[in-house]
Amino acid sequence: MMRRILLLTLLFSAVAVAGATAQTLETFKRRLAVPESQPGRSFEPVRVIAEEYGDAARAVAEASRAEQRDRVSGYRVCIFSDNGPEAREGAFAAMKLFSETYPGVKAYMGYDVPYFKVSVGNCLTTEEAIILKERVSATFPKAFVKSEELSIGDFVK
Repeated sequence: MMRRILLLTLLFSAVAVAGATAQTLETFKRRLAVPESQPGRSFEPVRVIAEEYGDAARAVAEASRAEQRDRVSGYRVCIFSDNGPEAREGAFAAMKLFSETYPGVKAYMGYDVPYFKVSVGNCLTTEEAIILKERVSATFPKAFVKSEELSIGDFVK
């Protein structure tokens, strides 16, 4: 019985995914121009005009490219990494302890399947990261330096 339910669920999911297509602005405009029919109701033809103001498409494209340009190679110090049953609570506890102990240093919590991780600092050089690691190792003895792609926004206070 469970297999049948699972099989049906997978079949319906596959059909839904196969029917999903990327929607362009032109497709969206055509869909808006034709009202959806509802049982018992009749619609008069409707005309919808969707306008793109200014250089909206260009602005969106530039913003997405700018996001890619605004990243630099850098380093952070990982103070917590665990995948056990209490990993999430441990990550929150590490964030809290770090924030209380080192209030001037930014901390970041993330989840990279299956690990909860807490990394701290925004270092451009390995020397900076090693100095930070030595500074926090009294509180977090298992801390280690790792390289990451950092956003320019991470350096703005």
